[in-house]
Parts: sequence; C-alpha cells; structure tokens
Amino acid sequence: MSDTPFGFNRPGNGDDDDKPQDPFKAMGGDMSQFADMLHRFADMIGGQGAPGAGGGPLNWDLAKNIARHQVAEQGDPSVVDAERRQVEEALRLAELWLDEASTLPAGIRTPQAWSRSEWIEQTLPVWAKVCDPIATRMVDSMGGALGSGDMPADMQAMAGPLIGMVKQMAGAMVGGQAGQALGALAREVVGSADVGLPLAPDGVGALLPAGVEAFGEGLEVSGDEVRLYLALREAAHQRLFAHVPWLRAHLMNAVEDYARGITVDLSGIEQAVQGLDLNNPEALQEALGGEIQLTPEESPQQKAALARLETMLALVEGWVDTVVNQAAKDRLPGSVKLAEAVRRRRATGGPAERTFATLVGLELRPRRLREAGTLWRTLTELRGIEGRDGIWEHPDLLPNAEDLDDPEGFAHGKDEIDGLSDLDLSKLTEAPAEDKGEDAGPDGRDGGSTDGDDQDGEGGRPGDGPEPRA
Repeated sequence: MSDTPFGFNRPGNGDDDDKPQDPFKAMGGDMSQFADMLHRFADMIGGQGAPGAGGGPLNWDLAKNIARHQVAEQGDPSVVDAERRQVEEALRLAELWLDEASTLPAGIRTPQAWSRSEWIEQTLPVWAKVCDPIATRMVDSMGGALGSGDMPADMQAMAGPLIGMVKQMAGAMVGGQAGQALGALAREVVGSADVGLPLAPDGVGALLPAGVEAFGEGLEVSGDEVRLYLALREAAHQRLFAHVPWLRAHLMNAVEDYARGITVDLSGIEQAVQGLDLNNPEALQEALGGEIQLTPEESPQQKAALARLETMLALVEGWVDTVVNQAAKDRLPGSVKLAEAVRRRRATGGPAERTFATLVGLELRPRRLREAGTLWRTLTELRGIEGRDGIWEHPDLLPNAEDLDDPEGFAHGKDEIDGLSDLDLSKLTEAPAEDKGEDAGPDGRDGGSTDGDDQDGEGGRPGDGPEPRA
C-alpha cells in the first residue's frame, strides 16, 4: 500500500514541497467539490438502508436487496402447496429414520419449504454475525486511511467531517459485495445447513424445492429419494444444533476468532479512486464496487484460529455424513450415488467454500471433511452409536486437528494414560466422581499434561472417549 492513501498526494512546486497542498486537486477538484460529491453519493445509497441496521457497520438492507434482486432476475418461483407438503413429509420421515442412527433427539419442531428469497430473509441474521467482524475491519481501514497520520494535520482536520461518510460508503460497498455472494449462494443451496453453520431459526428445518430439484439433475435418482436424502442431512444438522447446547456459540466464536486475523487489502480501492471526476458520483460508486481482497495473516494465532474453525466445521459435516449414510443405506437404493454427489460437490468447490472465501476470506478444505467422516465411522464401529454421540457432550471431548490426521489413534484411545484432565475424566465415565478416587493426578493421569496439543483451541485430548458407553 502506498503512503498516500486513496490516491491522495501532495504535489509540490520547488520551495513549496514542505507546504501542505489540497490533496483533492489531484482528483480533479477541491474540498468543497469532494464534499458535495460525497453527499450526492450518500443520497444515492441512502434509500437502501443505513449501515449497521443490526448493530454492525455493514449495510444489511442493501445486501438483502441486492441478493433478492439477483435471485429474482434468474427466476425464483414461489413454493406451491404440493411442494410444501412434500418437504414437510420428507423432514418428518427423516427424523424417524435418524432415531435409529443417533442418540440425539429430533431437532426440527417446524419443518418448512423455502424459496430462494425466503432463504435469504431467514438466514440473514446469522450471516450478519458471521460477516460483521470482517466488515468492521474493512470500514475502519477505509476511514483510517482517509484520516491517516501520513496527511498533514490541517488536511486531517479538513477530512475529518468526511470520515463518517466514507465509512458509510464502505459499509454500503461491503454490503453490496455480501449481497452478491449471498445471492449466488441462494441459487445453489438445498437447505438451511449447507455451509455447516446454524443458519435457520431455532427449531426450524428447511429445504428449498428449487435447490433440491437442481441437485438431483443428472443423477438418475428419483426426486423422492433425492428429497429424502437431503432431508436426512438437514435433520441431522438440526439435531446437533438443537441438542449440543454449546455448539452454536463455539462455531460462531471460531469464525470471529478467525476474522480478527484478516488483513484488508485497500490497494485496489486506491488505484480505482485516483483521477476520478469529483462531479461524477456514479463513477465513485462504480470505482468502489469491486471486490475487496481479504488476506489471512500468517501469525501463529491466525493459524490456530483457522485450524480450530476448519476442525469444527469438518467435525459437524463428518458426523452428519456418518449418521445420514447409516440411516439411508438400507432404505434408499440411490444413497451411495447421492453421498458421492455430495462429496463431488465439495471437492469441486461447493457453496460453503466459495461463500466463506468471499465473505470471510476462508476456503474450507474437503480433505478435512473426509478425514472427519473416517473418524466418526471408526468411532461408531468401535464404541457404538451412544459412545460416538457422547463425544458431543463437551467441547473438551472433541477431536482436534491432529486427531483428524490419525482417526484410528483417536478412536482406539491413544493417550489413555497421559493428557486427560479431571474434567475430561468426569466426562468420559458415567460413574460418580467419588468412585474414581482422589488421587487421579498422582497415579499417572496427569491432567495438566497436554504436550501442547491444545494449541488449536480444542482443549485437551480425551483420546479414549466415553469407554463405559462403548
């Protein structure tokens, strides 16, 4: 990034080099023209909602309008009654089948069928929580660049009244980018849980009939089977989100921790603003309409945050794969083909990868999802359904990133002696605490020895899992 933010410079003339010049002349006008242009630009975006409608800096009204317009342009038919009944019946049947494949109770109280526009409306509150940390960094960076300490004090004083408006424009710009990403995602999703985050309201499970139909194209599997398989996936996600009370906050905290380490690259904005005609607010809007480059930092903290987030999302998806395929294998003749279609969708960059790359600067790695699936299947074989699902009782019991590299070792209970805290021990058995004895630490189970394995934030390494339940 240059030392002259947003294309401002200080043209000198001989002995006047040390005297502050009007930076706005380099953009084709003076300060009053620039202020007038900003006001006119604010008028252009003012009718689309103020940024921070949800308490953050991003213009979510604008994002929603852009996303809805995008799906409407390409066709977004309303859900008819017959489609609604089919979806509701599929979700109810899926819950019955999952009762045999998981100890977690049903999580859907209200089955729903959504159009693409309804998906945008219903999931927007959660997307706001996901994106606002990034938007905050973006808006603050743009406002900070305008009031940069590199500018002389009198110029900073002149620019001060405009910083708030620039931040408003930044919120609108990021909102526009988020709206485009969500509009594209709405055309690909099949339900509320495609990206592994709890996007639906509490107790709601939803499928998009248009998305379900598009998913099944070319698979040579009946529409009823496709709908039922995707309903199983939706219902499995909702069981986790409804009955693992810490999971929602854990996922959102992992996203926020990762977002804190994102660097916003403003160099493209600087180049776009250079030489703009201050009397043309439309040109400024176009210049600020490009995509923002989000670059993760390479710090140890950021790498740990990335590992924690990827691990959590992979564990959710791997568990869903395991229970769904177990429930479907003897009931849906096309279940193997449908499972392969899901894997292929991920491997080629499905909606989860692209949306996170656009909104959060993160690309999910399909390799982690496959390894997580292997781990959950191995746990099922060795410990049974109850022992497998018992891992969700507490975040300290979950596998970490290294465990995904060695699912057999985790499932067989490596580190049975070392690396378990008293909290882990109490979670891994159903016997009363007093039956374990008071000298758990001295007898070899050193609760404080994690050997650094919890650096990714997953806590201790309870490798042996809930043994009495197996």
